[in-house]
Amino acid sequence: MKKMLVTGGTVFVSKYIASYFAHLGFDVFVLNRNTRPQPEHSTLIQADRHNLGSALNGHSFDIVIDTAYTKEEVQNLLDALAAEKSPMYVFISSSAVYPETLPQPFKESALTGKNSIWKDYGTHKIEAEEYLFSRMKDAYILRPPYLYGPMNNLYREAFVFECAEKGRTFYLPKDGSLQLQFLYIEDLCRIIQTILDTRPQQHILNVGNSESVLARDWVCLCYEAVGVPLNVQNVTAAIEQRNYFPFYDYEYKLDVTLQQALLSHTTSLKDGLAQSYNWYRQHKDAIVRKDFIAYIDSHLATEGMHS
Repeated sequence: MKKMLVTGGTVFVSKYIASYFAHLGFDVFVLNRNTRPQPEHSTLIQADRHNLGSALNGHSFDIVIDTAYTKEEVQNLLDALAAEKSPMYVFISSSAVYPETLPQPFKESALTGKNSIWKDYGTHKIEAEEYLFSRMKDAYILRPPYLYGPMNNLYREAFVFECAEKGRTFYLPKDGSLQLQFLYIEDLCRIIQTILDTRPQQHILNVGNSESVLARDWVCLCYEAVGVPLNVQNVTAAIEQRNYFPFYDYEYKLDVTLQQALLSHTTSLKDGLAQSYNWYRQHKDAIVRKDFIAYIDSHLATEGMHS
């Protein structure tokens, strides 16, 4: 039984990863401050990764799955693991490492740099990647687009599900042609699993669905998952769309050709959103909500913008 350390383990991506591999029979340890419920079938190492001290003394891991946000977080973890044999290390980075000024679709060989949309989040991920490779040249780095699926506590598909359940008109930016690229959370885990099994030569991988989806089609699929007909109002006024819609007014496309050599098929959005809604119905209290609906009711619905 291989021992795996997952940093975090209590929120969406890291929690799903921990649960996925625990159910596959890995001996999963999670590293967090124990402020939220822990994933089932995992062992808690209670510590703040910014001040690990001796928390990892006496532990030895075959695999580390890290969702760090900064170079310092990676450094602290590697220093704490220094006395151990070198584990196989998979770092969950982000598509935010690519400047929006580059030609698209972004390839793994493209230069990384500041993205004006994602700002510090992207540059911190870049610094974390570079530091990791300076100490572990055999590490793997995954750069996903928008992740979705069960355990997603962000107010993305959950927002649309909520609007659908309430029978609300959905306020869609412009003509709804904004292109979005997604990856189902279980597909991310399947990619990690394949990397662990095959140890591919490529150590930086864009991961995601090969096809993007229009925002209006994504909203339609969310309403379809709930089983409610969609009524759309297009918002053409010059209003910051993040006030009422869960994505930035920013299109990007990842080239996932290298990923497809490892995982040729990814979950369809229709099937993934159906599973997302099944989870949402039972975990509505887990969602971190934003004031989208209040903003719509006070700024959009009152201005005669109904369809």
